[in-house]
Amino acid sequence: MAAALAADTPIPRDAEGPIFAEPWQAQAFALVVALQNKGVFSADEWAQALGAEIREALAAGGCRDGSDYYERWCEALEHLLIAKGLASHTSVDALAASWARAAEATPHGKPIRLENDPLRPAGPTAIA
Repeated sequence: MAAALAADTPIPRDAEGPIFAEPWQAQAFALVVALQNKGVFSADEWAQALGAEIREALAAGGCRDGSDYYERWCEALEHLLIAKGLASHTSVDALAASWARAAEATPHGKPIRLENDPLRPAGPTAIA
């Protein structure tokens, strides 16, 4: 199924397959493939979600060179998970804010971890 996703999706690629400018792009790609393989959503649902995000971004004057492709990828995943009831706008916004605070609190050159968020409650269920 991952091969079908890669073949049917107009992602940045070279002769050997998808290319990623940053590690997070590969992680986002892998997450979508894993969720699709688990049946969370179909290839058609994914294509519709991603296509909608790309069309919306282009209509709003987004990058036409594809440099924001994986940002659209993440937006599509977020909206698809919300539409399926697996996440909420509130939980996504809270998690994004926590990552931003963690990034601000992380010394330069160190990995950004949610544990670095100074406002994150202690414990495994800190962000649901």
